Amino acid sequence: MDEKISHDRNDESIEAKTIWFSSLSLSERMEMLCAFTDIALTANPSLQETKNAQSVAGRIQVISRS
Repeated sequence: MDEKISHDRNDESIEAKTIWFSSLSLSERMEMLCAFTDIALTANPSLQETKNAQSVAGRIQVISRS
């Protein structure tokens, strides 16, 4: 088997990222969510004040309960 280590993000498929994320335990997933939230709030503190987010064109979707 010919395995190599790559540090190029372009070499990572969405499927590989999905498999990796699925391999995490629930507590590890929650830690990742908290880390991503902290990063977003550090970059843009006004995000906390945003209410009723709307979908935008592209890959980001706002999911809401009906």
